[in-house]
Amino acid sequence: MIRALADGERTVGQLADPFSMSLNAASKHIKVLERAGLVRREIRGRQHVCSLNPGPLASANEWLGFYERFWTDRLSVLDGLLRQERAATSKPRQGDDQ
Repeated sequence: MIRALADGERTVGQLADPFSMSLNAASKHIKVLERAGLVRREIRGRQHVCSLNPGPLASANEWLGFYERFWTDRLSVLDGLLRQERAATSKPRQGDDQ
């Protein structure tokens, strides 16, 4: 639903349709997204029109970006250590006859 809203406003029916869910189930799901601050709902006549509120997603992306950099750095260090260890164990020891 969030992906669909990234392309523009959608009614509850339009959001429910690809998931083969009832309007009631879709509405409950959208209420959760509203409480999370990700979606805004506006009533236009008989239709409920939803739009994306990207602010919280930007905050989540920033938070995830920190941890992506953190783990990338740590895994790079681990990779370097494993390469060093592999290189050290693959060299013949001095004094070993072959």
